[in-house]
Amino acid sequence: MKKVKYFYNTHTLRYEKLTVPLRVKLLRVFGFIATSLVSAAIIVWVGFKYIGSPNERILRHQLEDYQDNYSLLNKRVQELQQKIAELEKRDNQVYRAIFEANPIPDSARAKQIEKSQEIAVIQKMNDNDLIRSIVNQLNNLNARAFYQDKSYQEIDVMLHDKEKLLASIPAIQPVSNKELTRIASGFGSRIDPVYKVSKFHAGLDFAAPIGTPIYATADGRVKSAGREEGGYGNHVIVNHGYGYETLYAHMAKIKARSGKPVKRGEVIGWVGSTGKSTGPHCHYEVHKNGDQVNPIYFFYNDLTPEQFDRLVKLATTINQSFD
Repeated sequence: MKKVKYFYNTHTLRYEKLTVPLRVKLLRVFGFIATSLVSAAIIVWVGFKYIGSPNERILRHQLEDYQDNYSLLNKRVQELQQKIAELEKRDNQVYRAIFEANPIPDSARAKQIEKSQEIAVIQKMNDNDLIRSIVNQLNNLNARAFYQDKSYQEIDVMLHDKEKLLASIPAIQPVSNKELTRIASGFGSRIDPVYKVSKFHAGLDFAAPIGTPIYATADGRVKSAGREEGGYGNHVIVNHGYGYETLYAHMAKIKARSGKPVKRGEVIGWVGSTGKSTGPHCHYEVHKNGDQVNPIYFFYNDLTPEQFDRLVKLATTINQSFD
């Protein structure tokens, strides 16, 4: 049942029924609605500012996860940077030092590869500082890894060349000389056996019976193999590359053939006494860039330090040469 309100009219001194004008009713309704809207707006503002919407809470959790993941990624990137730095240091101070190669400058390793399309696409995806930071670090690591890989490829080529170089340097005696008794005359000024005057002797004379095998002292290719009237007689010259040549003279018989490759330790002929010779022996010379050098310093592959010292003393004895 609807309530009826009354009021006391002081003019008529009677209770009369209260009638609210439509205008007042409308004002009351508008005020209520306005108050409700303002209150709702304040509540919503407070809620969004200090509590957050469901989407904001989801985004906030995602951001926290991204930050945690970034921390892990950043730690991993730092570990990779440290490992690459160690590889670069080892590359410069060990590997390249072994092959006497110039180290790669840090500026070359750290140079950004601007033409990398993948990195350009990633950088355009998001302008977020975390993403850009990771992209920059990965870009740097990619560049350094690229140059490091290139460096190792160069070292691989150097290693192959170094192996060829070591195989091409004369390193053994041309005849078997385990007892170190076959060096009859050394490099330098010696008495000529024919003219009996002091002359320059450009190699070592290894006295040995006729038919003793003569070995190539390093890998190479036979430059010439034949007979020379007087002088060297039956002789072989081997070009080893890298500026090295060796000469083997006074052979009884030649096995090597011009233009053919030979390996260290391969028999190229046999000891004889052809040409200007006073007895069976192998005259052995080493040439470096066209200069005649002392062969005594090219026997490091088959001698101990003690044996080498003994051989040097024998080779430096002033005596008469065999040719």
